[in-house]
Amino acid sequence: MSSWQNPSATRRQQMLRATRSVAVVGASPNPARASNFVATYLLSSSDYDVYFVNPNAEQVLGRPVYKTLADLPVVPDLVDVFRRPQDLPAVLDDVLALDRGVSTFWLQFGLFDAAVAHRAEAGGIEVVMDRCLKVEHARFHGGLHLAGFDTGVISSRRRRP
Repeated sequence: MSSWQNPSATRRQQMLRATRSVAVVGASPNPARASNFVATYLLSSSDYDVYFVNPNAEQVLGRPVYKTLADLPVVPDLVDVFRRPQDLPAVLDDVLALDRGVSTFWLQFGLFDAAVAHRAEAGGIEVVMDRCLKVEHARFHGGLHLAGFDTGVISSRRRRP
């Protein structure tokens, strides 16, 4: 298989703007987990309908958690994955099994599998890997500078009288 590259920043921005619903697979009720931090951000700083998937949790941030993607009341536009690398093929199987298609398969920091990406794309799903949904959303919606950090909130410069 040929190598694989993420969509351009412009395309990722378009993907996020077209997204209306997000399923966070591997969402954790533990506030120390990255998935919980991202979930908190999505609920407070986006207009997305957010759903949580984790067979070992009942609630995350006061919201119900579904055991599987198939249990969701909707087919999400974007599936954001917080799982171990070896679990990615099975998560993609679950995505591909949904009646109507998910448009974006998003793998968080540290998750990259070119074979999984090629298989998702063959199923008509766009893929983003090794990128944080929270960081990308904030970047494109004014929460972060394009370089990846907040601008104008804290400055080491002194104001001149």
